[in-house]
Amino acid sequence: MKIREEYTCPLELTHDITKGKWKPIILWLLKQGNKTLVYLEKNIQGINQKMLIEQLKELLDFGMIGKKTFEGYPLRVEYFLTERGKKMLEAITIMQNIGIDLMKENGMDDVLKAKGLID
Repeated sequence: MKIREEYTCPLELTHDITKGKWKPIILWLLKQGNKTLVYLEKNIQGINQKMLIEQLKELLDFGMIGKKTFEGYPLRVEYFLTERGKKMLEAITIMQNIGIDLMKENGMDDVLKAKGLID
């Protein structure tokens, strides 16, 4: 995805960067440090490799994440948060906390406990 030539406001651009089901989850997992494609694919329930690669490319294009390639065989690639990505993660953390509150209000504590998000 490329930056469009016209936006009504900066928030619209930020929404374009993070829209979709997977990008916020990818950024959330990268807060723990560098991750491989295999790690991300195994830890994002429901995503396939093609979609993951597409989402990673868009996050790379927007400068939210970086990519480090290691020489040797087999080829190893790790993804990491850039400074811009860390800043975006602050907003995603707020969104995560709102989601936790809403899930608690709707009696979904068991799901949150299973994910390790609450005790």
